Order: sequence, then structure tokens, then C-alpha cells
Amino acid sequence: MMFHDSMVIAQEKMTKVCIFLEHHALPPSPLNYQVVYTYVSQVNPKLNATLDRAIAQKVSIDSVYIEQLYFDFIEQGHKMKTAIVRNVDSVINSLSRGANNNEQHIVRFAEHINDCVHAIDENNKEQTRYALKMLSKQSEQLLAQHRQFKQEIAKAKSLQEKTQKQLTQLRKQHITDQQTGLYKRHYLNQQTQLWLGQNKAICAIAIHIENLDHFIDNYGDVIGEVILNKVAKQVQKYVLESGLPGRTGKDEFTILLADIEPETANVIAEKVRNGVEKLRFVSSKNGTKLPPIHLALGIAKYENEGDFTNLARKASHAAAKAKSLGQSSFIAGQ
Repeated sequence: MMFHDSMVIAQEKMTKVCIFLEHHALPPSPLNYQVVYTYVSQVNPKLNATLDRAIAQKVSIDSVYIEQLYFDFIEQGHKMKTAIVRNVDSVINSLSRGANNNEQHIVRFAEHINDCVHAIDENNKEQTRYALKMLSKQSEQLLAQHRQFKQEIAKAKSLQEKTQKQLTQLRKQHITDQQTGLYKRHYLNQQTQLWLGQNKAICAIAIHIENLDHFIDNYGDVIGEVILNKVAKQVQKYVLESGLPGRTGKDEFTILLADIEPETANVIAEKVRNGVEKLRFVSSKNGTKLPPIHLALGIAKYENEGDFTNLARKASHAAAKAKSLGQSSFIAGQ
């Protein structure tokens, strides 16, 4: 989205953006800046309504949530997809023209053969020689046309393979978190709507890393990233075939499960917790053993929450309840 603000208006908006970023402890990344600038500009009603509602409901406005807003309301990969499709269309049109040209050449070749056959006369060697010469010339032209067409097909195949890789990469970037490789919020929201349309029972498991800030504050951002990625891998390990693991906050993951009851979801959650708590870390600087990772787990069943965001919030509240009760997990509604 392009803005055409005057210098004075742009400066006023920049001030509002900085206040917003500071208030929500958001880093001034280009993506965060673009979403918040769009928000304060009030040019995207759906984005503003969604963000206003999230603020009113005290949703954690972190970089992960801002990224969801970006993909939902600002950038949906249209430019890249349009360029890719345009390239493919260009080759398809070229091949179509080549096929038509080949067909016309074959028709003309058949006509020349017919003419040559009629022109062959045993009593007129000169005429026969000319007819055979023309037949040879037409054959060479047809072969040349065929070779050119084969080259175009080879180019089309190469482009198709390249395009497929681009689309696969684009889709991966669009639906997965770059840092952890887990699904993004907007993809989990789409999957929730799909499963609801198929009348599937849905459960969500919220996983809070309770002491991630402790690792970051005491051992640095790099250790914090290591912890985050290790937990993400454990989440993937235990739900690779049974559910969709996603990153839904700075220190929070959410697993989306279909056709499963909360009690079974709780068993899966406990397996994740056991796997994570077995992890051990040692400082590479001084060999100091780092403390174990502590998780809080919340399980929620879909009951007319409307969308993934509300279901995830319900599971997150259950995880907070588990922590307050001193339990490892808590099932919402029980």
C-alpha cells in the first residue's frame, strides 16, 4: 500500500507509530512499522477493527500477532503469484502458437507430398527430379520446425519446474514461522474454518514457555532462540501426524487437533511436556548447567468460539489457569 502523506502528516503518524511500538514493546522492524503505520493511517478498516478488538480484549500484541495482521490484511503474496502466473501464461501461449504453426506446416507438407506424387512422371525425369527436391526441402523444413518445437517444450518444462519451486517456497514463507518452522496464526485460522466446514471436532493445546524471559535476561537472546527452537522441535516431534503445530506468540505455541477429545489432547500435551523437560542445556562459555525449561499447558475444545483466534485464547487462558493452580496442564471447562 502506497501512502502520499505530506511531511507534517507523516511526522505525526511516525510519532504515533513509535508510541504504539513502545507501548507494546514491539521492535521497530519494517513489517511492524508498516502494519502500525497502516493502522494509524486508518486506511484499512478491517485491519483497524481487528486490532482494536484485540487491544480491547487484551490480546498480546507481539511481533507474531503483527505478522498475522500483515498477511491477513496487507500482503497476501499477490504480486509474486501474479508474476509467476504471467510467466507461465507467456510460455503456454508460445507453445500454443508453436503447436498451431506445426499443424499448418504438416498440412502444407501433406499438400506438397500430394503435389509431388502427381508430378512424378517416369517419362519426365526433370520434373520428377524437381518434385523429389521439393519433397526433400519440405522434409528438412518440417524437421527444423519439429526441433524448434522440442526446444520450446524443454524450456516450458524447465520453467514449470522453476515455477513449482517458487510457488512451494512462497507458500512455505506464507504459512510457516521463519524462526521455528511452525505454522503461522493465519494458516491455523484457515485450517480451523476448513475443519469446521467439514463438521470436525476441534481441540487446541496452548504451550507457554514459562521461563523463556529468564533465559533471555540471564543468558542472552541467542540462548533464548536456542530454547525456542528446541521446544518447537519437540512440539513437531509429538504432533507431526496428529495435528498442526503453530507459533502464536513470543513464548507460546498452539497445536490444532481435529477429531480428538480434550482428554486425548491432554495426553499429547503431557508427552510434549515430558519431552521438553528432559532437555538439558549447558552454557558454551563456562560450562554452567542451565535450568530446565518449564511449560504451562492448556487444552480447549471448540464450542462456537467462531474462529481460531478465540479458540487459541481459550486454550491460553487454560494454560494460565494451570500455572496458577500449580499444575502442568488444565482443560478448559473442567
